[in-house]
Amino acid sequence: MEQKIQMLLDTIKKLIRRGAHPNINNLLKKTHPADIAHLFRYLDLKDQRILFHMLEDVDTAAEVLSEIEHSASALLLEQIEKETIVDVLQHMSHDDAVDIIQNMPEDLADEILDSMQDDCSEEIENLMQYQEDSAGGIMSTEFFSLCEDITAKEAIEALQGADDVEMVFYIYVTDRHNHLVGVLSLRQLLTVPAGRCLRDIVSEDVISVRVDTDQEEVAQQVAKYNILAIPVVDDQNKLLGIITVDDVIDVMRQEATEDIYKMAGASEEELMYGYESFKIARLRLPWLLVNLLGGVVTGYLMWWFQLTLKEVIALISFIPVITGMGGNVGSQSATIVVRGFATGRIDFTTMRQVFFKELRVGIIMGCVCGLTVAGIATLWHQNIYLGLVVGVAMVTAMTVAACMGVLAPAFFKRIGVDPAIASTPFVQTANDITGILIYFGTATLFIDKLR
Repeated sequence: MEQKIQMLLDTIKKLIRRGAHPNINNLLKKTHPADIAHLFRYLDLKDQRILFHMLEDVDTAAEVLSEIEHSASALLLEQIEKETIVDVLQHMSHDDAVDIIQNMPEDLADEILDSMQDDCSEEIENLMQYQEDSAGGIMSTEFFSLCEDITAKEAIEALQGADDVEMVFYIYVTDRHNHLVGVLSLRQLLTVPAGRCLRDIVSEDVISVRVDTDQEEVAQQVAKYNILAIPVVDDQNKLLGIITVDDVIDVMRQEATEDIYKMAGASEEELMYGYESFKIARLRLPWLLVNLLGGVVTGYLMWWFQLTLKEVIALISFIPVITGMGGNVGSQSATIVVRGFATGRIDFTTMRQVFFKELRVGIIMGCVCGLTVAGIATLWHQNIYLGLVVGVAMVTAMTVAACMGVLAPAFFKRIGVDPAIASTPFVQTANDITGILIYFGTATLFIDKLR
């Protein structure tokens, strides 16, 4: 598949350079919109604009645009005529249009909304009142629902006339005041007697989310109950929209990407800056400075133990090993806990079990690595006490690091700081400091045996 996309990309680039627009047009007609959208990642803004103008069918253009990152879509649309922008956005699902408009400059967004058809702009403005990362921000208002008073035959007839709705695998049933009362599957509807009233066959055990629910929690609910869509309701249980599984997949991918960026001390915002080095450096610097200060503290501690180091210069051989292994173990534990919080597999009710599990793992790994490095130190420097010091320090440092990798994310989660951002630099810095203290503290206790 990747080879096919690469060949398509190379062909498109050559045709753009030659100005062979009819050939591009013919090629795009044979290509799936999702594959066309994939090409935009590898084209500069000028070529993106050319390729977008080659999409003659407005529905295809809308579908392609909805598959591109919203920030990149907004940047592309800023380069084309306002009439084209309005036309394309009106052919998109409202939730996708909202995401793109919210990434545009405010004055351009206002102009576009003013130029849209009244019903479309009103729907989009209603969706824009919700937080971008909430259920209301990702829900679709183009869904299919029925009143509980109608019969199965009337429901099927209404279903046959349904147009421009997200999906009808589930049929949501409401009362006359639009309160969600239940759900039934398409199969249920087709297998009951035609005269049965929906209120008699509907399942009242319907899983729904509030409009202000965080999108990550929505994704967890969909994954937990293995459903293809989930309805969104307000405080009075009135049905406002639905969130389909394709939107949930996007949320999961977005949240996972965001967590990975944060744990690397970076930000997904970097994608918006392209190759603007100073802006990207500004985003990365804060947590690097945390590590820098931690390194200074570690250096000070080594200076504090200078007498021990002067007495036994061989100790310097294993400083990188002690700090490096502790940092690796701590990062592993922190990654597991942060990801557990993000997916809902770990919460504060299971924190005790997680802590003792990581403690046992740290002890086991510490013992294996400690025995190994102790043997190496003994053979290298011909001093069994040096091997003992290095081995004990390794076991202790790795065990403490594993515990720190659990406690740090839990602490930041408890005080309301995103553990994905703060945990990794904090854990690495703390483990360097504790590793040095443990190593030189142990060496100081055995100083008479090490001379």
